[in-house]
Amino acid sequence: MDTQRLILFFVFSFSLLLLWEAWQKELRPAAPAVPASPLSAPAPGAPATAPGASVVPAVNAPQSGQRVRVRTDTVVAYIDTQGGDLVYLELLQHRDTIDGSKNLVLLGPEHHYAAQSGLTGGLPFHRTLFTTAELESTLVPGKDNLEVRLEANAPDGVKVTKILTFHRASYQIDITEEIRNGTASPVSTFAYFQLTRDGKAPPGDPRMAQTYTGAALYTEQDKFQKVPFSDIDKGKFPSKKSSDGWVAIIQHYFVAALLPTDKVPRDFYASRLSEDLYSVGVKIPVGPVAPGSTARVTVPLYAGPQDQDHLKALEPGLELVVDYGLFSVIAKPLFWVLKLFHSWLGNWGLAIILLTVVIKLIFFPLSAASYRSMAKMKLVTPRLMKLREQYADDKAKLNQAMMDMYKTEKINPLGGCLPILVQIPVFIALYWVLFESVELRNAPFYLWIKDLSAPDPWYVLPTLMMASMIVQTKMNPTPPDPVQAKVMMIMPFVFGVMFYFFASGLVLYWFVNNILSILQQWQITRMIGGDKTSAKR
Repeated sequence: MDTQRLILFFVFSFSLLLLWEAWQKELRPAAPAVPASPLSAPAPGAPATAPGASVVPAVNAPQSGQRVRVRTDTVVAYIDTQGGDLVYLELLQHRDTIDGSKNLVLLGPEHHYAAQSGLTGGLPFHRTLFTTAELESTLVPGKDNLEVRLEANAPDGVKVTKILTFHRASYQIDITEEIRNGTASPVSTFAYFQLTRDGKAPPGDPRMAQTYTGAALYTEQDKFQKVPFSDIDKGKFPSKKSSDGWVAIIQHYFVAALLPTDKVPRDFYASRLSEDLYSVGVKIPVGPVAPGSTARVTVPLYAGPQDQDHLKALEPGLELVVDYGLFSVIAKPLFWVLKLFHSWLGNWGLAIILLTVVIKLIFFPLSAASYRSMAKMKLVTPRLMKLREQYADDKAKLNQAMMDMYKTEKINPLGGCLPILVQIPVFIALYWVLFESVELRNAPFYLWIKDLSAPDPWYVLPTLMMASMIVQTKMNPTPPDPVQAKVMMIMPFVFGVMFYFFASGLVLYWFVNNILSILQQWQITRMIGGDKTSAKR
């Protein structure tokens, strides 16, 4: 296998993988419908009974809910008094993927995406009608926290208060179930906290590279596990009891995670509520609560961007929701260096360019060996073509003649393969760093590029990259095989069109890398050509 074939195999295989994932995503069949029970038919986004509980008495049946509006410096939220569900969460510091004039809505009706909580055993749950004193709350200057309190009474004298606490400069919302036992007997129950969502990808999800939208579970024993919605359809969620860990729903750039306090016993669960509607959550035992006593259970909800530094400080293992794939061990140091360059330069586009230059310098000796081999191959290409014509009917003699010529000219036909193979993991790792890091979302470069995570709106960078690939192809030796030669000439156009749909940050990296490669290859080819001319003289 010569260098051209290896390059072709690499880029073609990588593109096929991306296209296959996108095709699978488009053609994935919808999950079969699950008929709901007439006694417990769920409202959109909510099951009718608490996890593990019997059908709730009619006294708790909802009448109609009102919306409590909450605004802080980071979010606008709506809480439905029917159940006290967090049914809407708008992130004020992140723009919508489709319409940049709007803020991004993480939780909301578009995906039946909500955070719910409640109690089992006939106590108020997420279909119970709660009451509240105020329907609008704002985090005022000078205050770090904002509490929203909702109250409900159980038929037997138990009073339940649901408290949602919002924090300044934070995407963490503490959800508390408070139980006041007004009966003459101890009360024991389970508090559950869950996220409900459909299985569709978020709007604007890249078609050329499928991102993960689904559940995730983490415990110290089993570490990080992705649980696709298709596995929940099949009942494959690793439901378990633990004294640590968290459960989440992940989408591109953002995550909603329930983070129970460490060492508190918990039971993780998941279920399919109806067609294309899922629930993942955690149950925590409460009680026994003595007569006249009060018990509280709090589970923080993080619903925001996948900022790795913040996630790592917030909860062990939470930073793993940023998935860099097979080469994470390479990708994480690359991202660290990229952030360092950004702290120096103040622009993610410039940081990408500097990182590309550094990577190119690190691999300079290997790249030089590859280009040196290609330069020598280019010089002997006319002789190879003559040999192919001379021994057109005898492959054995053709191969022997070619090997003799390689030996005479001191050319290793595989000399450019190893350097390329070594660099492939780095290229793939950097691809996922630029593709998965929320820090680059809505990050501007210069002029017309306002978002490095979105495709170039004017297709300038992909066109320049296509032109650079054409130049590279012209500089490489022409393959002796006519079919292979035609394929190599077509590839720049194929990949150029494909890169029209890629994030401009990725295209920027490939374009700068191509320019550096062209300069390096031109210099080496000139040196090799000069040496050959001197030798002939």
